[in-house]
Amino acid sequence: MATRSERRPAPPPPEWLIEHGIGTGRLPARVHTGQCWDTRSRCKPATADQARRALAEGVSARPHCRPDTALGVLE
Repeated sequence: MATRSERRPAPPPPEWLIEHGIGTGRLPARVHTGQCWDTRSRCKPATADQARRALAEGVSARPHCRPDTALGVLE
């Protein structure tokens, strides 16, 4: 069994998150930056390309963390 000093460090947090809605299908609801303070348990890690695609398809950018601005995607 590995000791504490032999354990691998935790992976870095994701740079982008996609929050999914509640219910059947759980469609994407909002895009967040990885540092957003207002993420929920319904968020899944995403790549920059996935976040851009979601924004281009009409998924809302979280107004507090402004992932659209960070990604260079403006409405």
